[in-house]
Amino acid sequence: MRLKKQHAQYISRKITKDLINCDFIEIRKDNAAITAEIERIIIDDIAKETKLDDHVADLLENQEDDIEFYHADYRQLFWMTKKRLANEFNVIVNFEDRFSDISHQIMDYLYEEDFIHFEVSDNQVKNVIFRAIDEFMKGFDEADTLAYEKIKNYKRKLIPGTEDYDIIFNRLYEEELVKKGLI
Repeated sequence: MRLKKQHAQYISRKITKDLINCDFIEIRKDNAAITAEIERIIIDDIAKETKLDDHVADLLENQEDDIEFYHADYRQLFWMTKKRLANEFNVIVNFEDRFSDISHQIMDYLYEEDFIHFEVSDNQVKNVIFRAIDEFMKGFDEADTLAYEKIKNYKRKLIPGTEDYDIIFNRLYEEELVKKGLI
């Protein structure tokens, strides 16, 4: 499942919540500061992937005539090109490996900047963060669908893309995430 920028704040809050509730981690700074730093790390990672995607799209756009001539599958070419260029952009395309890497980055930063302290193995703390990301990614899709279904049944018809729609959708989405214990 691909990380998206709008997920960063929710994943950050889930990770913070799980770290706070973990009995072998000592929290040394306030929750908001921890959440903000986690969100920054996640957004930085998403930005690297976005930069790679834009570069691949530009490359394929320049080859549009050849792609059309050979009846090539654009999505497959995009994915193959992305995998090939991923190392140059420092992007991990395997989701499990990527979530693990992000978990390490978060743990290292929080520990080095004295946001958290622990006396257990790094792997135990990393696993708390990894599980939070993994659980969120598995549950967010269901929450998204439920929020969409609720907004579809509103008496007042809302137009997707409008400010009212976005506000109500985000509120319903957050409610579903809370119900699932994801934030």
